[in-house]
Amino acid sequence: MEEATQRVQDRLRRATAALREAGVPHCVVGGNAVAAWVAQADAGAVRNTRDVDIMVRRADWPRVQAVMEAAGFTYRHARMVDMFLDGPDAKARDAVHVLFAGERVTADQLVPNPEMEESTDLAGLSVLNLEALVRVKLCVWRDKDRTHLRDFIDVGLVDVRWPPRFIPPLADRLRFLLENPEDFVA
Repeated sequence: MEEATQRVQDRLRRATAALREAGVPHCVVGGNAVAAWVAQADAGAVRNTRDVDIMVRRADWPRVQAVMEAAGFTYRHARMVDMFLDGPDAKARDAVHVLFAGERVTADQLVPNPEMEESTDLAGLSVLNLEALVRVKLCVWRDKDRTHLRDFIDVGLVDVRWPPRFIPPLADRLRFLLENPEDFVA
């Protein structure tokens, strides 16, 4: 387990270092961004994640591809997801998944992905800022997103003062989690 966790962290560092050195704007999103924020409040509450998610601007896509491939990653598009496998024989779980700033992943996504300006430096990485990350998690609303939101709540990063920051459907989802911390039915 420790080795698997280390491989994910190595992949995260290699990908972000390559993009940073090339001057390509990017930020970490997903489980690694959640981990960076949770660690600020309680390092013992951090969960492991199995992949790496980054966000870039669509206009930078050709540069992103060139930089990632030069760093040893292999581009692949599968199931509506752009990703860079960690080598030619790697699986999708051994990848850096790419989201595009300001775009919707699916047509029914309530709000578009955040813009790059909604990122901050944290733990040596450019990560989505906390409010934008919470908004993404509320929007996507999968079980693992609800778990990440509960982690924010459990360590005191998000509380009852947060729902007014979001549009009604997202605010309602957050209120549900705040009022039902153990209820996994949504």
